[in-house]
Amino acid sequence: MEKTKQTAVLEAVLFTMGEAVKISRLADIIEATEDETIELVEAMKKRYDKDNHGITINQIDDAYQMCSKTEMYDYLIDLTKTDHRFVLSDSALEALSIIAYKQPVTRLDVEKIRGVNSDHAINRLLEFDLIKELGRLDAPGKPILFGTTDQFLRSFGVKSLEDLPELSRVQMEEFKEQAEQEVQLKLEI
Repeated sequence: MEKTKQTAVLEAVLFTMGEAVKISRLADIIEATEDETIELVEAMKKRYDKDNHGITINQIDDAYQMCSKTEMYDYLIDLTKTDHRFVLSDSALEALSIIAYKQPVTRLDVEKIRGVNSDHAINRLLEFDLIKELGRLDAPGKPILFGTTDQFLRSFGVKSLEDLPELSRVQMEEFKEQAEQEVQLKLEI
């Protein structure tokens, strides 16, 4: 299959699927190697990333997805006449951070780290499709294990979990000191 045809097929597949498609699957479809497929998709991405296009192609782990550019969001909302933006509370962000860095993790693990009930925060994260159930822990009560979704990666502009920022030892010590001070304040009250 010639490159022009391969590019057209990739474009049609990514547009039609609406979700991330693994590079290996794309390569099979266009009868090319994975490296050749990545090269074609990256060339398409460069074309779409110019200012005169409303779509782009995002890489999510070992897959690609065609989607609207974020700067087009307001126009899409105007079209639907509803605002689907979601805002995460501080507690939901805390829970999401714990899940992202410690996954797979149980609700109890999140609550131990946060020090408070996290039912509402976890339910909101599930509702926004930022986390998902990964199975159950082989322990009494068989608690549910949670992990992040592809939607989490898209929402935070991260290609994979390995790209999450790492905290330095200094930051960790500062957070630990702050947490200890907060505990002391609560005990004094």
